[in-house]
Amino acid sequence: MSNKSFIKVTALFFIVAFAGAFNSCATAQSSKNTQQYKVAVCDWMILKRQKLGAFGLAAEIKADGIELDMGGLGNRPTFDSKLGDPVERQKFLDKSKESGVAISSIAMSGFYAQSFAKRETIVPMIEDCVKAMKNMKVKVAYLPLGTESDLVKNPELRPVIIERLKWAGKQVGKIRGVIAIETSLDAAAEKKLLEEIDSKYIKSSFNFANAADNGRDIVTELKILGKKHLGQIHASNTDKVWLENDTMINMPEIKKTLDEMKWSGWLIVERSRDVTQVHNVKANYGANVAYLKRVFQN
Repeated sequence: MSNKSFIKVTALFFIVAFAGAFNSCATAQSSKNTQQYKVAVCDWMILKRQKLGAFGLAAEIKADGIELDMGGLGNRPTFDSKLGDPVERQKFLDKSKESGVAISSIAMSGFYAQSFAKRETIVPMIEDCVKAMKNMKVKVAYLPLGTESDLVKNPELRPVIIERLKWAGKQVGKIRGVIAIETSLDAAAEKKLLEEIDSKYIKSSFNFANAADNGRDIVTELKILGKKHLGQIHASNTDKVWLENDTMINMPEIKKTLDEMKWSGWLIVERSRDVTQVHNVKANYGANVAYLKRVFQN
């Protein structure tokens, strides 16, 4: 073989090898970006509420994302949040990029204990959350209608909650985002509530624990609620055992149901901690994230 032919063959070899390596990387990246189901953890439940360290810990337990909280409420007019400060907000965005851990949604967890129906400063709270969503390019906000706005125990609050959610839907609709609400209602009643709100920007944040704790079948509830109304899923149960050991949750059947619905989105681990080691964050959340990934991303 002449020197010229040898050089051509060698060059061709390197081009083919480089193309193969590039395509492998592109395929892996594409697979990550187009994953039907992604798994996140709540930053406040891993004891990193609105802390940069949440990204590193989430990466360590191999979560795809975190549900980032807006911060506490107390008697403040709005959330105790760093996300309104451009400098601080950029730190969260940089840490997300650096760690490869996305922000699945922005949570208003202060409403677990505070009343969405009665708080007088709902306007700045929702506006601050929507502004954070816009600036951080996050499409979903999580809003739990907690103990003070429980529609099962306090049905008289229904009109004002609907009115406020109609308004909130208009605000988040301006950025084409979604506020995903968690209620204590069964799926049929929650679907009816969403239909009364009548906003494509207000959906359900379905929590396995709400169904399981009240003796309702999770698969049946998901089918009743339907793809149209499902914004995200809190894919965990009340603390007892890890998800893989929980006889109340048939995870393969849940995946089959969501597949048939052609739903895609975030599965967020909130609890399902082993009560014998409830404070072991890495063990509990690492095990639950790993199990969800085995089932949903296999």
